[in-house]
Amino acid sequence: MAAPLAAQSMRGALYAYVGCYTTAQRSARGDGIHVYRIDPQTAVWTHVQHVGGLVNPSFLVMAADRRHLYSVHGDETYASAFSLDRATGFLEFLNRAETGGRNGVHQPIAPGGRFLVVANYGAGNVGVLPIRPDGALADAVQVVALPGQPGPHRIKQLSSHPHHVVFEPGGRSVIVPDKGLDRVFVFRFDAATGKLTPTEQGAAIARAGSGPRHAAFHPRLPVAWVVNEIASTVTTHFWDADRGSLRPVQILPTLPPDHTGENTTAEIAVSADGRFVYCSNRGHDSIATFTSDPRTGLLSTSGWTPSRGRTPRYIGFDPSHSLLCATNEQSDTVVTYRADAATGRLAVTGAPVQNASPVSIAFAVLPA
Repeated sequence: MAAPLAAQSMRGALYAYVGCYTTAQRSARGDGIHVYRIDPQTAVWTHVQHVGGLVNPSFLVMAADRRHLYSVHGDETYASAFSLDRATGFLEFLNRAETGGRNGVHQPIAPGGRFLVVANYGAGNVGVLPIRPDGALADAVQVVALPGQPGPHRIKQLSSHPHHVVFEPGGRSVIVPDKGLDRVFVFRFDAATGKLTPTEQGAAIARAGSGPRHAAFHPRLPVAWVVNEIASTVTTHFWDADRGSLRPVQILPTLPPDHTGENTTAEIAVSADGRFVYCSNRGHDSIATFTSDPRTGLLSTSGWTPSRGRTPRYIGFDPSHSLLCATNEQSDTVVTYRADAATGRLAVTGAPVQNASPVSIAFAVLPA
């Protein structure tokens, strides 16, 4: 199996695939998926392809062998598969398949590359889609409902709203933050069948009104961090891989104490060595930086970097983990930062990339 993207070297050409919102319902200005080639030295982005005719290709994920890319589609009930031309980076549509729910928002590829696991935000469930040998998708073979009492927010917590699916480093379990239920669900994953089974714990309970949104594991320590959208906080959990359980041990704000305006958090990203954790703030329009204790994984606040645009919905590292990119959804820009491996500090590099209603980025290093 190909090495994980985070561990790949930069020998080759770096490509970025930007998904966006497209519909009037989303007040969007986007028009599909845009493909760019990035110079890793100068951080200059060069546009190479536009894939149109797509509805809200909102979150994109790249296969480990960089031969296929998968998209979910905001407010729709399907996911799409694309093949990659490894000489040009171009995408070609393969097929689409039903996810078992509405408004898919995130979809990791399971270890081994045989299944796509989709968080269906609108339906309050998780669907498991087989990936065929040619990279095309089949309809969901399992759909798991997420039970629980909705949180107290009268608008954002009327029902279950899973927003992320994250495999733990060993690949035996997945966690699913649910914004609507103030829970982080935990499932065992059967790599042979794709079946999800709740662990004995079932779910870690978040503080009422937190709205757990996205999560990330430490690359080595038994620690998982969850960013809470509604409360603008980040929670550190100790992870028990054998039992498949999470134990919350710390909550920190993602905002500076002098920010009195509205805010919601969106994305969480972790440096390759686990020393630094980053969370995006929408409202404060910043990237919060935290330092992780090398023994415990507990966080301490390091500071905030302006996102150089409005509503940074996504932040994520390129495969070398030297560049961090932010999609400013309401400013129609992608901003690139160079991340200092020693201090975690972010410094803008290159010019902002104009891209309408950007939502997510998938990266690939392809043969030069």
